Amino acid sequence: MLNRVMLTELSFPGWLVGGALAFEQLVAASRILFGRLSDSRPLAGLHRLPYIWIGTAAFALLTSLVVPLTFRVHSTLQGGPFATRVVAVTALCSLFALYGLAISMASTPYLALVIDRTGERERSRAVGLIWSMLTVGIVVGAITINLTLRSLVGVSDPALLEPVLSRFMQRVAVGVVLLTLLATWGMEPSRSQLSRSQDREDSMTLPAAWRLIRSSAQVLTFFAFLVLFTLAVFLQDPILESFGAEVFGLSIPATASLNAYWGLATLAGLLLSGFWLIPWLGKFAAARLGCRAIVASLVLLIAAGLFVQVPLLYASIVSFGLAVGVATSSALTLMLDFTLPAAAGTFVGVWGLGQAYARAGAKLAGGSMLDVGRALFPGAAPVVAYGFVLGLAALMGCLALAVLARLSLSRFRSDASASLGTVLSHELG
Repeated sequence: MLNRVMLTELSFPGWLVGGALAFEQLVAASRILFGRLSDSRPLAGLHRLPYIWIGTAAFALLTSLVVPLTFRVHSTLQGGPFATRVVAVTALCSLFALYGLAISMASTPYLALVIDRTGERERSRAVGLIWSMLTVGIVVGAITINLTLRSLVGVSDPALLEPVLSRFMQRVAVGVVLLTLLATWGMEPSRSQLSRSQDREDSMTLPAAWRLIRSSAQVLTFFAFLVLFTLAVFLQDPILESFGAEVFGLSIPATASLNAYWGLATLAGLLLSGFWLIPWLGKFAAARLGCRAIVASLVLLIAAGLFVQVPLLYASIVSFGLAVGVATSSALTLMLDFTLPAAAGTFVGVWGLGQAYARAGAKLAGGSMLDVGRALFPGAAPVVAYGFVLGLAALMGCLALAVLARLSLSRFRSDASASLGTVLSHELG
């Protein structure tokens, strides 16, 4: 929703929208700090819950501040002096960076709590449920926006938008805090059941991740696939709602509903892939199918824009969500295969950091490439600039397919014990 308001109603440059959103992911390495703090520095005698609650309260507060700050930045960009504009942009990026820190503070101890309370056999099901509920949350959020903000249909005046959006975000923030308290109250296990950061993926540092990535050609190849796949999926993230607004003339609630279609389709794709496609086709074939479907869906999105067909837009979003679900499930399964059991936390930490920074790059690039498209084709219809971004995303999907063809589990396993031995012995102590 904020992507759309900043790009369309407030006419922010794409690089600023994508860059500000990227700061949330750029601070992903802070989870190392919060993981270790929750292990070693209990608050009021508790290791996990205080950090979860403080982090949730912090990102809820920052969420309620983002709308007024965004509109103040808009006013400054309209005609303020250069130094003031720099301060305003810095403040917006800093707010999203603080939001990312708060998310890390809440989510890292939360995932540690999940590990604390589950055994090896339960853990994969618990993590799968968490990710499924995350997708459900996206759908519920989109539906809530659609139902709550119908008064904004046809409204583009910032003076009318700001108070409505501010009240909405404040209510959402209060709801999230209450749900967090309800979900986690009394969940802290005894001290003897606590996991340690060195046994979890949140212990991965950037230098250690880079050493592991370079230690094997197959690890480097899989890392490249993961980055390209993430770019293919998330380059559209900062611009999709504005694509619906500027090309199809959809209202704020209507563009928010795109996420509901996308989320439901993604969840269906995850289930379809996990229960049927991967067992039937195999992991590599399912991953190839998912990536090809992502490319086809992005091309279909461009076609929907060229012909201004709203039904085709929704069909493309559903197709894209299904494809993302299939490809994500397959990629996660492959991720587990390209992991040595003796250092599972190390490998998963590498893949997690890689995805976080790839998503940051995708958000920055998606917004910036929209500006490039507008500069390359001045005076052209909006669909041209948006099609430029979607075309780049499709290209990333094609490159991911090419890299996927170079992956080999047998080669990974044959060189793992030799080339990775030094790195893993360093990481495992």
